Order: sequence, then structure tokens, then C-alpha cells
Amino acid sequence: MEVSRVRALRGPNLWSHHTSVEAVVSCTPEEESIQALPGFEARLRALFPQIGQLQPMGHDDTIPLAQVLEVAALALQAQAGCPVTFSRTTATIERGIYQVVVEYSEEDVGRLALTLAEQLIAAARADQSFDLDAALHQLRELDEDVRLGPSTGSIVQAGVARGIPFRRLTEGSLVQFGWGSRQRRIQAAEIDATGAIAETIAQDKELTKKLLDAAGVPVPLGRVVLDPDDAWLAAQEIGLPVVIKPKDGNQGKGVTVNVNTKEQLTAGFHAASEFRDDILVEKYLPGHDYRLLVIGNRLIAAARRDPPHVVGDGKHSVRELVEIVNRDPRRGSGHGTALTKIRFDDIALASLAKQGYDADSVPPKGQRVTLRNNANLSTGGSATDVTDDVHPEVAARAIAAAHMVGLDICGVDLVCDSVLKPIEEQGGGIVEVNAAPGLRMHISPSFGKGRAVGEAIMDTLYAPGDDGRIPVVAVTGTNGKTTTVRVIAHLLGASGLRTGMTNTDGVYIQGRRIDSGDCSGPRSARNVLLHPDVDAAVFETARGGILREGLAYDRCQVGVVTNIGSGDHLGLNYITTLEDLAVLKRVIVQNVAPNGMAVLNAADPIVAAMAENTKGDVTYFAMDCSLPIMQKHRAQGRRIVYVDDGHIVAAQGKVEERIDLKEVPITRGGVIGFQVENVMAAVAAAWAVGIEWNIIRTGLKTFVGESDNAPGRFNVFDYKGATVIADYGHNPDAIQALTNAVESMPAKHRSVVISGAGDRRNEDITDQTRILGKAFDEVLLYEDQCQRGRSEGEVVALLREGLQGASRTSHVEEIKGEFVAIDRALARLQPGDLSLILIDQVDEALAHIAKRVAEAKA
Repeated sequence: MEVSRVRALRGPNLWSHHTSVEAVVSCTPEEESIQALPGFEARLRALFPQIGQLQPMGHDDTIPLAQVLEVAALALQAQAGCPVTFSRTTATIERGIYQVVVEYSEEDVGRLALTLAEQLIAAARADQSFDLDAALHQLRELDEDVRLGPSTGSIVQAGVARGIPFRRLTEGSLVQFGWGSRQRRIQAAEIDATGAIAETIAQDKELTKKLLDAAGVPVPLGRVVLDPDDAWLAAQEIGLPVVIKPKDGNQGKGVTVNVNTKEQLTAGFHAASEFRDDILVEKYLPGHDYRLLVIGNRLIAAARRDPPHVVGDGKHSVRELVEIVNRDPRRGSGHGTALTKIRFDDIALASLAKQGYDADSVPPKGQRVTLRNNANLSTGGSATDVTDDVHPEVAARAIAAAHMVGLDICGVDLVCDSVLKPIEEQGGGIVEVNAAPGLRMHISPSFGKGRAVGEAIMDTLYAPGDDGRIPVVAVTGTNGKTTTVRVIAHLLGASGLRTGMTNTDGVYIQGRRIDSGDCSGPRSARNVLLHPDVDAAVFETARGGILREGLAYDRCQVGVVTNIGSGDHLGLNYITTLEDLAVLKRVIVQNVAPNGMAVLNAADPIVAAMAENTKGDVTYFAMDCSLPIMQKHRAQGRRIVYVDDGHIVAAQGKVEERIDLKEVPITRGGVIGFQVENVMAAVAAAWAVGIEWNIIRTGLKTFVGESDNAPGRFNVFDYKGATVIADYGHNPDAIQALTNAVESMPAKHRSVVISGAGDRRNEDITDQTRILGKAFDEVLLYEDQCQRGRSEGEVVALLREGLQGASRTSHVEEIKGEFVAIDRALARLQPGDLSLILIDQVDEALAHIAKRVAEAKA
């Protein structure tokens, strides 16, 4: 068995809505059924008893080794605690070659699971050992390393529950919610609205106390000290006991509490100096340590934090008791679990010594032994939820503290006997105010009820009912995608929406190209959704991008399928039939939002049938409104777009909007049929987005299919009295549509310049010239830079083969080089002639033609 071409499908894809790892797996003849491998399944189950059922793929009992890989990779992740449920193995048209797809929640974990599953199978085949515990530990450790921590994760989960899209921007905790101009960002428990000044104030504990004191919030007395002697002087001024800590520390690092002697203070000074040069001494407040979480104008949660400790049983030493406590599965080494393992270090030993113990002491039964003075969860402390106990006056003081510092998400540290009564009545005080506070003590407290902290933070980012989305229109099909995308983007822009667009020419933001080349894949689309100046997005969605990575978004508002026709790129990546192609193209239809719209070509039966696969509504478009499917759809009160008496008609029930094709330049008064179809699809999409009809009419009137705004899409030039048309058509359906359009235009003599892409099937290449041979007097064949694996001269030979027996073509030339062929065609033109030039290097070829036209006019 050989595993190759492993891909991460990072969005909805050919197989499912889940993020997945896809691999191509080749099996030898004996590996096509594990029944041909004596004892294999028994050895496999002995190594991994939790692998689950192996289901036959076909009507017989055949279970190929590739399917075992699939099931094992999924089961390994599940056993490691990853929330995955989907996997699939599909046989290709090549014997022994399979496509294996396994869901992942974290990409690195999914890839590792596939590798480990391969090692498991190899061990079972060779009757060797496989360390299952080590494999699961490796997966769990990696999962904890790469997944979001509990604080950020809770916010993301709250966003997902509200249907708000998110994207992780770094390997850390920087996350974007929403798209385009609706985006918001968080970093851990800090949001993009958090001011840098507020964060700076919160880090300066002395300044924080001054501000809080000015606001009437109780705080302990204290000041910054220069050295141990100054610290002792400050302690005497304030009155013992005191606390010594770094001025801008966090997570309890370098903090020493309840200091009563100069020796303790000196040791505490040096401990704090390891983390910061500026050291603060303040009055020690007796009582419990509370963390109050303020979000916006509300107290959302409160927890009592207890320092790490063990309780004696009269049998085990302190060291052993710590080991027992740390076996709790809720405790981990980082921040990814509800609790952190207790650190048994020098600080813990020093704390033991103060209580008369050492590591090997055996405390009496029931004796509480404290291992640290501070109660931070990061050092192994625990938390008890007390939200429902907080006195209104206590809550008011916490909110006032957060507002005084300027934090919209704030962790307020309070020391007092109880939160059941006002702080002032018990001599308590607020000792710290924290930006980006840890949330896990409130989400999963050691004791008590977890609080909806993530939901509260999402409510500060987005108002109820706001999902942070901008209108996204996805366009796919065999032909017409780029023009349709451009027209839709133009219409959205005409409505005042700042529109981002991707297509085979580049990435555009408000009409300005910011990237060039074929940008019809998910990476370019993700970049548009990342852009803060985008109010709406229109994406050309090519087959290659869907196969490589899936979609760039979880769902779109509008999904447009222009056509399938006779297909394109068939035979590549195991997409071999029109049915295969339709299943791939309908991915965008399957991922239209429930309140969205699928825009489908009713004249193409394969496309029209995709209506069964969408969660949204459907708008059909076709030239002929008498098609039964169109008539039925309209009778149901649903939307159709068609052509009638020189007008595009958008109808829903009895209500109609009519657009005169004479007012749509790109269609040349309705003569260019394929452009009429593109415009119908664009009108239906703009209608679905909610663009007003007067804006749609104005937008169509101002969209001219010239090389500057629709390069390579039926660009027309006047050259010495002859008509020159440049187009990027490159498959039989496109060639037929172009031929139909050209035949409607008057010409004394017609010529065509054509090459072919080498990655098409032989019949797709020859079919193009078979069509052209019936409509053109001259055919100039050129060999371009797009051979794609073909040998020199092979593509031109196939094109010439298609011209055998041509009914009209009387002159054929073979030319080396695209620009040489263009110049040759222009040189042969006479006034009144027409030449269709099928370009490959779109921008360069158009510039070349424009230069020749300008020279002719000079």
C-alpha cells in the first residue's frame, strides 16, 4: 500500500461539509481485499481493539486495505479525544487506486493520524508490535499544542453557535470573526476594541491603584520600592503583613504574600526581581482570592480561587499526594485543560517548610497542606464558581474598576472574606485589574456551574441576530464564469457596496486589481474575505480549487452555476464524466445558506437538477420561458429570468421586471447569445442579493465588455475596417457559443486563430476545430506555452485532425508562437473581414492586439 498526494480540504468539499484530509492510496492486487491477507484483521484488532467496524465497499465482501487506513485514521483521532465522525473511501477508475477522506478538527492532527494509521497497518501486516498508547499520547499532545485554548475556544464556539464565521489568523490565539468590513478580531480574551492605553494601565499596578482609588474603589495601600531595604521601609510605613510582587506581573509570577519578616521580604524582593525590575510592596489583605469577570457593562462571572494544596490521608507523603492529585484527567501541563498540574518545585518546597513539612512528610488525615501562596490556576490552583453569590455593591465596584481602566473585558482580582457583602464592610480591596483575563476558571470551574462567558464576549462583538457576514456570491460552471462574476461585481458596486472579486484574471477590490494570475481558488477568496474594505464578494469558483482545498467559506448567500454542457478538464483528478463534474460543481449549491439563493441554468438539465441539492431557494434562468421547469417554477411563485421580445424578464409569480437588451452593451443588443445568458445569471444573482432594479438597469447599461473590464471575454476591436474579436474560449462548448455569436455578425471573410491546452482529452481538442471548420474560411493553428505535458507539435496535430473534411475552411496554417500567429492573422485581414483570435496569454495578447490597432490608426 502506498499513500500519496495528501491534501487538506479546509472547507466544504467534494466529499462533505467537514474539514478533511484526502489521500490517494494505491493497493496491490492482494491488498484490494483484506480477506486475501491471512490473519491480518485479527492482528489488526489485537493491536487496536477500538478500530470499529470494517464495512464492505461493494455488493461483495471486499474490504481494501485503503479502507482500513480510512477507518484507522478516524478511530485514532476519536480515541485521542478529537470530535470527528466522517470518513470515506472511494475507488477510482484505475484498479487498486482509492481516494481516502478522513475528517479532522485540527489539520496537523489529521495528517499525523493518517501517518500513524499507515504505521499501524504495516505493523499488523508484518505481525510486529505497535505502541497504541504512545500513538494516542502523541495525537493528544499535538492536539493540545495546536488547538485553541479554552478561553479563545469558548469564544469561537459561541460564535459558531450563532452562525458567525471565523478564521484563525496565526498558530496562536489571534482569530477573526466575520468577513470583510463586518470582521472583528480577538486575541485570547482581548478584543480589537481594547485600547492599548487601557492595557498599559492594567499592566502598571501602581497606576491602576491610583485610578481606582480616585474612583472610590477600595484598594490596598502600597508603593514601588527600589531595593530590599526600601521594601522593608515601605512595609513598616504600610504596616505588616504585606505583599511583594512585580509592578506589571501576571499569572502570580514572582508574588509573595503575607510577608511578616524582613527576611521573608528580602527573599520575596529577589523572587519578584526575576520577572521585573520595578517591584511593588502593598498591604496584605486577609481573606479569600476572588476573580470577577466584567464584560462591557455587566459582571458575567465570579470565582473563588484557592491555592494549590493537598489534603493528608495519614498514609502518603506530600510528594505522593501531589502525584495522586495530578493524575486527575482534568489536569494538564498547559492551559488546554480545565485544571493545571500542581508544580512541585522550589516554591512549593519553601511553602511546605513554612508549615513544618518537607516533600517526604506524611500529613495527618484531613490536614490541608498549601503548596503555594498565590491561587492562580496556572500554578495548579482550583476555582469555585460564586457568581450567584456576588453582592450588587461588589459587582458595581468591579464594573467601576474595569471602566476606570478602560477595559471592555476585564478580570478584577478581589481579596475579601466574602462576596456576599460590600467590600468596604469587611476591609477588602481590589488588588489587580487584568486585561486578557483567563476564562477557563469561569467556563469549567473546579466546583460549581460554568458560565456562558464566550457568549457574553460575542454579544460585545456583534449585536443579537448579527452573523458578521457580507453577501458572498459564488459562480461556477463550464463557461461564462468570469464574465458573469464581473457583471455581478459591477452591479453590486453600482449599488454602493465595496465589492471584492476573484476570477481567472486576478483579485480585485473596488475595481482595483491587487493580485494577478488565475485567482479562482480558495486562497484568493479567503484573502478577499480578510480585506476590511469589502462589503460584498463575488468569487469565480473553479474545479481545481474545490479539489485542492474545498471552498473558502462555510456557506454563500448566492451560488450560480452557468452551465455544464459537454464539460471541461474531464479525465483530470479522477473527474472523468459529466456526472462527476456535476457532483463537483454543485458543491457551491450544496453550501448555499438556508436563506440564500441558487441560480441555475434551466436549459442545462444537469444544472437544473442541482435544485434538489440546495438548502436555499432557487432562481432558474433560460432564454426560453416555455421550458416546463421554468413554467412550473413560476407557477409556484418562485423566481425565473428569461428573454422575451428583446428584453430580459425577471419574474416572480405575476410580478415582472423587464430590461431592454438594447440597453445592455455587452450583449450587442441581444445578438451575442452566450453574453445574454451570462447577463441573465448576473441579474438573478443581483436580485437575490437585494439590489434595486433601477440600479441593476444602470449597472448593465454601464458595463461594456471591453478589454479593460472584461479581458479575454469577447473583446471587439476595429482594425483597418475589419473586425477583430479576442476571447479566451478553450473548450468545445465555448467554441460553439463563440461561433454562433460570430455567425450573427456580418463579414466578407472569416478567420480564426486557435491553439489548445494540452491537459484536455484528445477529443476535446479536435472537437474545437471540427466546430470551427464549419464556420471559418481560414484557420491559423499555433503552438502556445500551454502544452501541459504534451510533446511538441502534438496539440497542433490534434487541431489539424479536427479540420479534416471541414465544410468551409479552405486555408490552414501552422504557426509557432501566439503573437506571431496574431500578427499573421492581422496581416491577412481586408476591410469587412472578421477574425476571431482565441488567446492564451490574456493580458499580454490583448496588449499586443491593442498596440497593433493603435499603430494602424496612427
